[in-house]
Amino acid sequence: MPFRSATVERLRGLALAVALCGASTLAAQGPHTASAMASGAVPAAKPGRPPASDASVREAILGHGPWPPPSSPDPSNRVAGSAAAARFGHKLFFDPRLSTDGTVACSTCHVPEFGYTDRRPVAVGLAPTDRNTKSVVDARFNRWFGWSGATDSLWAASVRPLLDPREMGSAERHVVDRVRREPDLASGYRRVFGKPADGVDDGQLFADIGKAMAAFQATLVSGRSAFDDYRDALARGDRRAQARYPADALRGLQLFVGRAQCNLCHFGPQFTNGEFDKVGISVRRPDGRIDWGRHDGIKALQSSRFSLLGRFNDDPARRTAQSTRHVALTNEAYGQFRVPGLRNVARTAPYMHDGSLATLTDVVRHYSTIDAVKLHLAMPHSHGEPGDDLPARPTDSVLRTLDLDEREIADLVAFLESLSERRPRR
Repeated sequence: MPFRSATVERLRGLALAVALCGASTLAAQGPHTASAMASGAVPAAKPGRPPASDASVREAILGHGPWPPPSSPDPSNRVAGSAAAARFGHKLFFDPRLSTDGTVACSTCHVPEFGYTDRRPVAVGLAPTDRNTKSVVDARFNRWFGWSGATDSLWAASVRPLLDPREMGSAERHVVDRVRREPDLASGYRRVFGKPADGVDDGQLFADIGKAMAAFQATLVSGRSAFDDYRDALARGDRRAQARYPADALRGLQLFVGRAQCNLCHFGPQFTNGEFDKVGISVRRPDGRIDWGRHDGIKALQSSRFSLLGRFNDDPARRTAQSTRHVALTNEAYGQFRVPGLRNVARTAPYMHDGSLATLTDVVRHYSTIDAVKLHLAMPHSHGEPGDDLPARPTDSVLRTLDLDEREIADLVAFLESLSERRPRR
């Protein structure tokens, strides 16, 4: 479906969530063991809400798998899926020679042993940036990239930090000259792309550098988790295997797809709709500037010569550019940030676009106590004073106060922790 506005996409996400969850409202809460689910026991409902049926809960849980999902090479990248390109991309990803002073590489912020993040509130390359480092694990499944969706392909997202003065501080000419002049990089390029780098124009060579790095990052797919074992056991009706899933994680899972309705945005095998929403975190930076998130991201995307609408897209029919072709600036995009996937989330602290929440408990408590209306009306707006030209209620967001007790918070955290792959990445 073409992307026409954030509202359309959010409605699409809500519709899919409803389809996953069944026609009834999910309102499960409290202890709900694996044996109870298998036997057909129905969890208690909150007053005023219809009880969830076991069928709807089961369907919602099964909708978060299987993992890993099937995937195919990116049509916009002619070397996607190439082992030689992935090897060359790995070399480029860890090579500081591409930065302006030869000290910073992509891996400076995307550290393998930290889940390809850096454990800092905001990324620090040549200087501190404004946003938290997002992991590139599972990035191959994304449609938009970065917190604001400023790029629409993994290869375009790979070259963007090269040009940011606070990240790698380089210039397109510096990067392509390095690849042409350094013997190991020049030979690597020729092996992958079948032609000498000297015979390629600067723009194409720069895009190809991104495509090689994208081929490497596409190999970074998270491993299976305790949740995946439980989900698959539920699918095949294996009660003994279901019983191995921790009771607190199971209660948290029931809450996630039930009363908390986290899966309105965090659905599917990657636990994200891949789109954007307001998250109740201030858009005002410490220095007083405003981070408008998706609104700024759309402007950057529309002005980029490396978007899927441009000449560097290797998909001749430009089918991969359908979403980009229909994206439009809207007022509701102000202050929205991308809904992150939740796999390995316990290993990628701190959280939110500004890294302002240190732990998963902080994140769950944030959504438990959030006053969405108050935050919406207090948000600075480009047209004037806070609240000007904004609707009286946050109709463009699904945010609401969850009002969880301490055990429910702990159970949700236990569930989120169960989404980590079994073996930490090295």
